[in-house]
Amino acid sequence: MKMNLFKQSIKRFGTTYVQRPGDSYTKKVTLIPGVGIGKEISDCVLRVNDALKPPIDWNIINNFSFEDDSYLKNSCIMKGPRVVENTNNHKKNIDRQEEHVYLAKKMNLFSNVIHAYSMPGVNTRHKNIDIVVIRESTEGEYSGLEHEVYPGVIESIKVITKEASMRIAEYAFEYAYLNGRKKVTAVHKANIMKLCDGQFLAATKEVAKRYPSIKYEEMIIDNCCMQLISNPNQFDVMVLPNLYGKIVGSVAMGLGGGPGLFPGAMVGNEYALFEVGARQPARDIEGKGIANPTAFLLSYSMLLRHLGLKYFAEKLDRAVYDTIQNGQVKTKDIGGTATSREYTNELIKNL
Repeated sequence: MKMNLFKQSIKRFGTTYVQRPGDSYTKKVTLIPGVGIGKEISDCVLRVNDALKPPIDWNIINNFSFEDDSYLKNSCIMKGPRVVENTNNHKKNIDRQEEHVYLAKKMNLFSNVIHAYSMPGVNTRHKNIDIVVIRESTEGEYSGLEHEVYPGVIESIKVITKEASMRIAEYAFEYAYLNGRKKVTAVHKANIMKLCDGQFLAATKEVAKRYPSIKYEEMIIDNCCMQLISNPNQFDVMVLPNLYGKIVGSVAMGLGGGPGLFPGAMVGNEYALFEVGARQPARDIEGKGIANPTAFLLSYSMLLRHLGLKYFAEKLDRAVYDTIQNGQVKTKDIGGTATSREYTNELIKNL
């Protein structure tokens, strides 16, 4: 059974916990619960935190706004799924699709990491899946450079730089090296986008030469999606530009059992943000109390490990996997009938 999402703390291959003036052993963490199921699964995390009792001092921001930079005072942030309504956030050109893009740029969170794998107790078509998707998250198609050049003609500019491509490639290979991974697959469309994706591919090739013990391969994005569905076990670590990474990460989570199971992290040199991998607000089940909090709980485990609180992280991991594998108390999305609260109650017993 896979007991750890990562063998190494995230800080070993991306960012470090920044000790702020006046900090003690207690770690200061910002929590943005979000809305809808974001609030529901955040409550589950706080209940588990009370039972686990790690040395964490929470700064909870219920009414999150881009006008208020207080969320930046701590280097570690947990963020529940959110949908941005029509608020003053539009003053900064933020709309429903752009919040995570804005945060990535604001905090320079250049790497988005999702680990999708076969979880004991979750029935899926494919077995023994173990895929890490590492996505560049500051440029590409999400650069936000769009304009109307003529009525009815919209131009969207995809930006790929050597600096960002080298940075994400180095992150991916260092991740693979530190975690005993055997292969890195660079996913692209350089056969058509010869300059943009060609730049990304040139960077991954250059970095790959520094890691001779790790197998390196390249795969066109359309073939990659087909191979993921037909034979996902061939993949190990995948490194991708922004849009491709979003699509492939969602496919990988679907193969592993769905959006309620897998956490995500956005990592930079100074900040680290932990969230559910799928980022879906799931408005269709909002308020019903049936959301699966597993993804956010495992995101919390990643946070604990990042802060050097490995004992608490491993204890939480074991409780999560024991609860799901036992099968008596599971949420609807993975074949059970339990509510979020009932599932959390069982998990706390297993702590």
